[in-house]
Amino acid sequence: MPNGSRPRSLPHRLLVLATGNWLSRGYLAVFALSLLVMFLFPESGFAMSFLLLTAPLSFMSMVLPLGPGTEGGWAVEAAAVGFWAVWLLLCAFVNAAVLGALLTRSANAASPGHRALLPRSPGSPGCAGSPGREGTDEARPASPRSRGIRALLAPAVDTWLARGYLAVVAASLGFFLVAAYLLPDPGFAGIWPIMTTAPLSIVAFLVASPVEWSSSLAWLSPLLFTAGAALSGLFNAVLLGRLARTLRAREARPAA
Repeated sequence: MPNGSRPRSLPHRLLVLATGNWLSRGYLAVFALSLLVMFLFPESGFAMSFLLLTAPLSFMSMVLPLGPGTEGGWAVEAAAVGFWAVWLLLCAFVNAAVLGALLTRSANAASPGHRALLPRSPGSPGCAGSPGREGTDEARPASPRSRGIRALLAPAVDTWLARGYLAVVAASLGFFLVAAYLLPDPGFAGIWPIMTTAPLSIVAFLVASPVEWSSSLAWLSPLLFTAGAALSGLFNAVLLGRLARTLRAREARPAA
């Protein structure tokens, strides 16, 4: 088999997406700058910004067995810090690939050649077997706005990666609602939806928190936070779905 037709591995396709356009490279540059800020200004308010830039995957390090603060001698501590650093770089790499897939897919959708390769549906004009005007009058197509919304949200549900992520989001939100309304002390139940739907869940938390200060509207705060976190999770699922679509398209596309 010629080298040009050999299928590329998944890490190689991710690397191409993570470094292949200005958006992904710009994100990696900002991430590198945040690491520099952490080392130069550890007491500043921006010292932990690298965690927000690599969310939501970076927040999973809180439940991993190894990380900063692990005790057990210098060898164990060095291994824990090294594991955490590799995990953090992997999170940044995946986020850069997500952004690269977003820009790559937008460019492909806008290119005339890409549109020409799209198959026509049986009901499209100029296609053999397309119904006449009478058929279109009986089954009126959806409005452009509804078609646009469905097309925008389709990546969140048509790939196993996005559907699995949405299942995790639903489980964390369900646990939070049960703890907030049924348990006498919810504790830190809200940390799970924040971690799974970050970084936009931080905004949902900031919006819902002031409502809790009002005694008459305190019951509304968990609902507001749940709605905001659900939208944040849906946004993340769309991005993950676009990444999975792009990787699948690159795998199926024959090399020139």
